[in-house]
Amino acid sequence: MTLTGIGIAGCGRMGAPMLAALRAAGFDAKGFDVRPVTDFGTLAPHMLPLPAFRDHTETLITVVRDIAQTDDVLFGAQNLVGASPNLRSVLISSTLSPRYVTDLRARIPDHIALIDAPMSGAAVAASEARLSFMLGGEIRDLDVHQPLFDAMGAHFHRMGHFGAGMQAKVLNNLLAASNTAMTRLVLDWADAAGIDETRLLDLIHTSSGQNWFASGFEDIEFTRDGWQPDNTIGILTKDVASALDAAPDQADTTLPETVQAAIRALGPRNQHTKSS
Repeated sequence: MTLTGIGIAGCGRMGAPMLAALRAAGFDAKGFDVRPVTDFGTLAPHMLPLPAFRDHTETLITVVRDIAQTDDVLFGAQNLVGASPNLRSVLISSTLSPRYVTDLRARIPDHIALIDAPMSGAAVAASEARLSFMLGGEIRDLDVHQPLFDAMGAHFHRMGHFGAGMQAKVLNNLLAASNTAMTRLVLDWADAAGIDETRLLDLIHTSSGQNWFASGFEDIEFTRDGWQPDNTIGILTKDVASALDAAPDQADTTLPETVQAAIRALGPRNQHTKSS
C-alpha cells in the first residue's frame, strides 16, 4: 500500500504542525478545516475545500476536538467515510473515549483500515515533529502507516488492538491532568511562601517531584492558562472525562473526579519575572 492522498481533518494547534511535518517529509498531504483558508498562513495553499478534500483523501487523519466533531468528520456534516471515493484508512489522532473509538469498527466499512493514533507532547512537540504516538490496530496496518508517524513523531508505542492506543492515551492524560493540577497548586503555595518560581521548578526537575508539566513549564504553551472551555486546560477536563468513561466496573473514581474539578477551577498564572 503506497501512502498517497494524505488528508488531515482539523488543522488547529496540533493538526496544522502535523500537516506541515508531513509535507516537509515529502508526503502529498492536504488539510481541511471549518475555519477560513486565510487563517492558515503558509499552509493556506495546502488547505482544500470539502469536495476537493473528499476526492483527494485516501488516508484520513482526524485531529478534531471531541466526539461530536469526530462524528461530523466521519459521518455527519463532512461525511468523509460515506463520501470519499478513495478512502482506504482512517487514523484517529484526537483524544476521545476509548469506548467510542472501539465502537467505530462496527460503523466503518471493513475495507477501510482503522488505527487509533492519539499523540502526546503539546504543540511545541508537534511543531518540532517529535510527538509521542500511542498506537492501536492490526500489525500490518501499523507497519504500512509507520512512515507517517516517523514524519510527525519521535516516540511510537504500539499498545495492541484497535482501541488500545486510545485507552493508553487517556490513562496517560489522567496522569498529565494530575501533574498539571498539583504543579499549579504547588506554585501558588510557593508564591505565598515567597519562594522563587524558577528556582523551585529547577529543583522539581532534578528531584522526586519531577513531571512533564513542571519540567516543560517555560516551553509548554498553556502552562499559565486558566480554564476555558475551548483551550488546552479545558481539553484536560474532557480527557479526564474520557478516562472516566472507560473506567473499570466498580472503580473508585473519587481521585480522577477531584483532579477534574481542580483543573476546572484553575485561573491564569501571571508571567514570572526571574529574581536575581
